[in-house]
Amino acid sequence: MLRRKLLYTLVTRAKAWVVLVGQREALELAVHRLGHRRNTGLARRLALSLE
Repeated sequence: MLRRKLLYTLVTRAKAWVVLVGQREALELAVHRLGHRRNTGLARRLALSLE
């Protein structure tokens, strides 16, 4: 199951760019599925990129 922490690691370790493949709903669920609360700005950055 995709979790926010895993998605954050994937996006922040990309060297130049990242391509997210999958259902938009699955990515949104991962962004909102909290483990330990961190102020990363990931939800805001992904929302901006999906506009």
